Formats: sequence, structure tokens, C-alpha cells
Amino acid sequence: MKNKNTIIITEEMINSDPYGYTYKEICDCVGEKKARSLMHALYKEKPQKKYQTMSINDIYNGGDTRKYSFKLKDGYCVETVCIKRKTGVTVCVSTMVGCPVGCIFCASGSNGFIRNLTPSEIVQQVTLLKEKVNRIVYMGMGEPFFNYDNVIKSIHILRDRNGLNFPTDGINISTVGPLEQLKKIREEHLKIQLTLSLHATNQRTRDIIIPHMKGYDINKIVESVLSYSERHNRKVTIAYLLIPGLNDNATDVRQLGRWFREKNVLINLLQYNDTANCNINRPNKQQLVAFKLRLEAAGLEVKMRESRGNNIKAACGQLVSNTNEKNKQHNSMGKDLGFHNRSKSKKENPKSKHKNTFSKIKSLSEISIGE
Repeated sequence: MKNKNTIIITEEMINSDPYGYTYKEICDCVGEKKARSLMHALYKEKPQKKYQTMSINDIYNGGDTRKYSFKLKDGYCVETVCIKRKTGVTVCVSTMVGCPVGCIFCASGSNGFIRNLTPSEIVQQVTLLKEKVNRIVYMGMGEPFFNYDNVIKSIHILRDRNGLNFPTDGINISTVGPLEQLKKIREEHLKIQLTLSLHATNQRTRDIIIPHMKGYDINKIVESVLSYSERHNRKVTIAYLLIPGLNDNATDVRQLGRWFREKNVLINLLQYNDTANCNINRPNKQQLVAFKLRLEAAGLEVKMRESRGNNIKAACGQLVSNTNEKNKQHNSMGKDLGFHNRSKSKKENPKSKHKNTFSKIKSLSEISIGE
């Protein structure tokens, strides 16, 4: 007996949005010959407009960093960033229009959550690029695990042997750590790379930096990520955005050591990429190096990542926020899929949105944070 929630895929559905399906799904519907022909056209040939549900709206070049603005069918835009490295090209894909998480340093959530991206819209961010990509990171607009099913489906499509055949170990998901989804990804038969956006070592500080994750216990989040590492024998990355005076205290160093010393963990120390969204002080290189040395002295493996693409506003959500805000006011197609839309009014200054939060940051950084 079929599950009543099972969606029956039709040939019409495949023809209207073919990037949203695996080879098996297409083959089961239209047969092996048509399926192979379509997959070849989608992933082995130059992209054809008749198969696309989105288009390149603009491209911004910044040396080794290039940012794409993609326009979706409903008029909203998402961003995709390509970073050229010595080892190849990394693409940073988005999973939502807007974001419900509300990190104080991020521009993606400035218009609140608008809608999830479909698997097809995620996949096309890779296939429509001018670059040949050897690494995919789910670190763009949106929280990937709040769009869990579509993100996992997109990974199955990208790694399909009859399509792009992208290696699973070249895929990395960055998450703020919703617990239910962390437990689900642990049981998936996908040995992807996992990055936890932590940015704090105690609940009070994290609630300020990531205000809409207040219901998630920081210790349980760390425990779940370490459990994923052990289950899949994968090194996990802990993203830690250094905010001088807030999360660089001696107690922070000690706690990071307690959690991750002698674990299969890499601390990725990040430098803030300026946005109009918040008045966070950007650490200089000397501050980053000094904190890195303190973490290494605590027995941790650390890499320092200085921001890239600052000259083209490559921080998440910076380029399309105004476009999406205007479109949201006129477009009734964007649906809230389970989150409250925390949008700002037309007249609201982006910096004023975080005025109260920034006051909390200053007051908190002026006192000693307890363990």
C-alpha cells in the first residue's frame, strides 16, 4: 500500500522542471532511453533555457571571488558565490530566500524568511555556473536544515551517477544546529562534510549572536555534532566568527578545549565580512592570529579564514536583500513554510534593526562571561 503522502511524478512535471528529479525517478516515469537522453542534456551539455526555472540576473567579479545573482520564477533573487582556490573552485549555494535564523552578522535574514528553495533551484545554482566546480558548500542564504528534505533531495540529484556524479565528500553543509535535523542527518547514508556555525561557548552569548535559536541547548548541539563525526568517521568543522570582546575570552578558549580537544574536529576561525546589518567590530589579522595561537595552545586544530569578496559584497544576502524586500511587498506567491516572517517596514533603517541587539553585545562584552 502506497503512503498517502507519496507524490506521483508525471512526465509533465519532469518536463516543466527536470532538474528536480533523480535519474531513477525520471526513468520510472518515461523509460530508460528518454531518461538517459534528458540527463545527458541537463548535465553533460551547455545549459538550455527550456529546462531552467531560474536565470542569471547579474554577476559580480572580485578577483578570486565571483558572486551570481539568480532570479527565480516568482521574481525573488538568491545569491551563489564561487571562490577560486589552489585546489579548484568552491561554490557556496543558497537554500532559502531570506532566512529565519536572524544571525546578527548576516544580511540574509534582513527581510525575514520568505520561502524555501526547491531541490531544482538548489541544483541549478551549480549547473548554470560558468565555472567548473569541485566543491559544494551549503553556506549561502538560509539555514539548510530548516529546508531539510529539499536539501537532501538536491544532494541525491547532484551525486546521481547518471547526472553530474558529484562526489559526496566534496559536499559540505553548514548549519546552526537544529537538534531534530542533526539527529536525522546522523542516520542518513550520506557521508557529507558537516560544519557547525557555533560562534559562542555559552548559551547567553549564542542567544545574542543567533537570537532565533534560543530554544536549542548549545551543549546538546555540540554533542549531536560530535555524534555525527563518530558515526560517519568524519572530521567536522566548527565555524567560529571572532567578535572581539564578546567571544574571545579566556573562558571561551577553555570551553572550546573541553568540547573539542582530542576530537576529530577542526576550528575554522572566521573574520567578519562587513554588512549594513550590524555594527560588529571587525577583528584585524593580529587579533585573529592571537586567538588562533591561544586555541592551539589549548590543544585544538585551528585554521584561520580571512573574509573574501568584501569588495563585491559577497557576505551572505548583501546583494539581493533590497530586491527581495520590494518583491515581497508585491508578490503573493512567496509562502511562509512554517516560520514567522520577521520582516522590516519600508522606512526601517537596516542598522536600526539591530540597535538593541548591539547594545546587548556592548554591555555583555564589558563584563566577564562566566563558565
